[in-house]
Amino acid sequence: MKTLIVAATKAELSFFYQHFNLAEGDFVESRDFDVLITGVGMVATAFALGKHLSTKYNLVVNLGIAGCFDRNIDLGAVLNVTEDVFAELGAENGDEFLTIVDLGFGEHHFKSRTDRKVGLPTAKGITVNCVTGSEGSIKNLKKRLNPTTESMEGAAVFFACKQQNIDCIQVRSISNYVEPRNKDNWKMGLAIKNLNDWAIAFIGEMN
Repeated sequence: MKTLIVAATKAELSFFYQHFNLAEGDFVESRDFDVLITGVGMVATAFALGKHLSTKYNLVVNLGIAGCFDRNIDLGAVLNVTEDVFAELGAENGDEFLTIVDLGFGEHHFKSRTDRKVGLPTAKGITVNCVTGSEGSIKNLKKRLNPTTESMEGAAVFFACKQQNIDCIQVRSISNYVEPRNKDNWKMGLAIKNLNDWAIAFIGEMN
């Protein structure tokens, strides 16, 4: 049985690729683990996992950067996202938001599942199609879901793994705070380095 490493972009795993001397593909196989680069967003992620996820894997590790709603968490921090929600999946009813659960059409809240020690602070994430960048949206999301992190893929990975009954971990490093968009405030390089350092150590300990 093998581990599948899943990320949206190759840039988020740049040091990981270098450390393990991996080929430059979007789906790379090695002895103990495979790496899948899905593309950005939940649709691309679901499609890529639909092609490659199978019961030959006993663990999926979703890695990536994320925005953070909690300014008490340092930029560059690495977190174990143990639950994730499709934040926009549902319907508006005036000022009220009805989830897909309220509508009776499925699930929107998923949790990680693993017996492996992750050794990181835990967090609740949301998965969105549109990255949050207005004060009104931030306020509404905090009130409705109280998330710590925001990504564009996490819940899709959890969903796919649940369908296949495969253990799954989501680890995110914080590149920016969720705020009106200001790339000057981001620490992308630090977040990617810290994420890769954790991933290299985690995979190294497993093998």
